[in-house]
Amino acid sequence: MVTIRHERPADAAAREALLDVSYGPVRFTKTSERLREGRRPELSLVATEAGRIAPGCTARCQAGALIGTVRLWSVTAGRDGPALLLGPLAVDPGCRKRGVGSMLVRQALREATRRRHGAVLLVGDASYYGRFGFTAEKTGALWLPGPYEQDRLLACELAPSALDGARGLISATGKSVHRPDLAMLAAALAGNEEMLTPRAA
Repeated sequence: MVTIRHERPADAAAREALLDVSYGPVRFTKTSERLREGRRPELSLVATEAGRIAPGCTARCQAGALIGTVRLWSVTAGRDGPALLLGPLAVDPGCRKRGVGSMLVRQALREATRRRHGAVLLVGDASYYGRFGFTAEKTGALWLPGPYEQDRLLACELAPSALDGARGLISATGKSVHRPDLAMLAAALAGNEEMLTPRAA
């Protein structure tokens, strides 16, 4: 049995390992990655194996293991306002053909709707994502900051007419990942060096 839940900090290593298995290092070269790097996702969901191992699953698909991931990121849909960018979506190769990817996408769209987002964009295959309401109908005047195939830029409106007249560059928004200032950290540690040095009794 598969459980879909919000990602936890402890899931990060397993999520990254799953993305490595699913996409390899090429995932860091994708144009969509330029919109994600240095940002925190708006929504992160994972799929875990809640029960016994399903037939055909790999050792990674044991009870409690993380077997799927999807994340959504805040962007602007050109000059017409906020949207979310879905991706990457990944399912453990040994646990595919069980509807895990579909469960993740459907739950992500429900959650985005509940949070009152108007539209979700992605770069992917219309043959797969069409079942969830994604089309290229309203993305023709939008573009990404790098190379991509225009017919793979898809959108799903969560609110009626959310992308009417959408035009322009899709840009990253949302919260930045806080990165520690290493110079300040080093200075702080140097200042506390006295406290860390053992003293004779």
